[in-house]
Amino acid sequence: MRISSLFVLLLAICAFAAAQTPAPQNVPWSYQGHTGPLVWYKLDRSYSACNKGHEQSPVEIRGARLNSALQPIEFRYIGGPITLTNNGTTIEGRVDPGSYIVADGVRYNLTGFEFHHPSEHAIGKKLFDMELDLMHQSADGKHANIAVLFSEDRGFPNATLATLWENLPTRAGQSEKIADMVNPGGLLPGDRSYWTYMGSELTPPCTEGVRWFVLEQPVSISREQLNAFASLFRMNTRPTQDLHGRKIEANE
Repeated sequence: MRISSLFVLLLAICAFAAAQTPAPQNVPWSYQGHTGPLVWYKLDRSYSACNKGHEQSPVEIRGARLNSALQPIEFRYIGGPITLTNNGTTIEGRVDPGSYIVADGVRYNLTGFEFHHPSEHAIGKKLFDMELDLMHQSADGKHANIAVLFSEDRGFPNATLATLWENLPTRAGQSEKIADMVNPGGLLPGDRSYWTYMGSELTPPCTEGVRWFVLEQPVSISREQLNAFASLFRMNTRPTQDLHGRKIEANE
C-alpha cells in the first residue's frame, strides 16, 4: 500500500512538471518534405492552426465582390536604412520606425517585409513569379499585410529591388545592412486598388486575425532579378488554403 501511494505521488509530480513545461519554440519547418506545409501542424502543438484554422492564408482570389465603401489605402512610407536577413526560408527586411499605412481609418506601422517565389496568393488559379509581403501592426496589436505581386518583364529591372539585390545575403543566417535611404514605396505599383480578406500569417504558427490587402496591379521584375532570388529559394510558397466561406472584397 505504501509503495502504491508513492507511485501515485510520483505520477502526479511528473504530470504537473509536464504541464508546466513550455511548448518548444522555433520548431524547424520548411516548404518541402517531412517538415513541409502539409505537416506543419504535426511539428508542434502550437502550430495547430495551420491545419485546424478556418481563416488561413494564402488564398486564391476569385469571386471577389465590389465594395464601394472601401477606401483607398494611404501609404505613408519614408526612406531609411534597411537590414536584409537570409533566415533560411526567405529574405526578410527590417526597417526603422516611421513608415505606415492607414486602412479603414486605422494606422498600421510597417514592421518589415519578405519575399516568396512563386507568389503565395493566386489570381484565378494563376501564380505570379514572386510576391512581396509587407507586414504592419497597429498600436493595439492588430495586423495588416500588403501583398505585392511581381511578374517577369524583359525590360528594365525594378530600381528599388536592384538596390536591395546588390546586398542580397546568400547564406542562411547572414544579414546585410543597406545604409542608403531606401523607400519601400518603390516596390509598390502605381495603381493601389486591392482585394481584401481576413486571413493568417503565412508561416507557423499560422496565427489568424490578419487583414490582407492584395494589390491588383503587378510590379515588373527582370529575369536577372528573379533568377537571383530563385537561385537561393527555388520554392518558398505555402499552397493556397480553403476559403471556408470567407468573402473577398475589391475596392474598385
